[in-house]
Amino acid sequence: MRVDATIADEHAWCADALAAGVTRPRWRVWAYRDAEIVLGCSQRGLREAVARRAPVGVAVSVRASGGGAVLAGPWLLGVSVVLPPGHRLLGEGLVDSYRWLGKLHVRVLREAGIDAHALDPRQARARVANDGAAVRWACFGGLSPWEVMDADGRKLTGLAQQRRRTGVAFSAGTLVARSDWTLLCDALGEPGDAARLAARTVACADVRGAARVSAQAWAERIDAALGEDLG
Repeated sequence: MRVDATIADEHAWCADALAAGVTRPRWRVWAYRDAEIVLGCSQRGLREAVARRAPVGVAVSVRASGGGAVLAGPWLLGVSVVLPPGHRLLGEGLVDSYRWLGKLHVRVLREAGIDAHALDPRQARARVANDGAAVRWACFGGLSPWEVMDADGRKLTGLAQQRRRTGVAFSAGTLVARSDWTLLCDALGEPGDAARLAARTVACADVRGAARVSAQAWAERIDAALGEDLG
């Protein structure tokens, strides 16, 4: 577990693990010190423009996995997991391999009093087909199979992965406190999307009935759950 980390720490850890070749499951839980914007690999062409619009001191980077932009910071708890090729949790394909990680987050959230659930592929397809308010450039503005929602359908946890011959790296991010969506939307040149992102998401701290849990305590809970599933 790593507290007070940066996105560069996370990216380096995943890259080093995959470069060396993954022979056993390994993981890290990340608590981010400062606000940072992370673009998906398909958004790398936006990096310079986003960096110009971002507030001074807010780093902008591009991750190796796909998906939309993420605003990391003290409000987001990150998870990185690397699994060796052929591991039992990789399932029968790209989508199915997310199942275990989504369900792990559901278990931890429910233990803290949050009525969470992970979208199975059928539910995700139905939601996407009828989702006219999606913010598709943002990770938390859309929905994918096995990502985690609260009882009102607001997104709590986003998932991503990158696959190499040497192993598979999973990433997850959970909103433990309220995010500054205005910062992210202004930097991406989409200021009108801030209200939509706020409506489509919820932080653990804002769910009615949830236990009051610090970011450090969330990190410890998720780290322990990963140890149960992978250790």
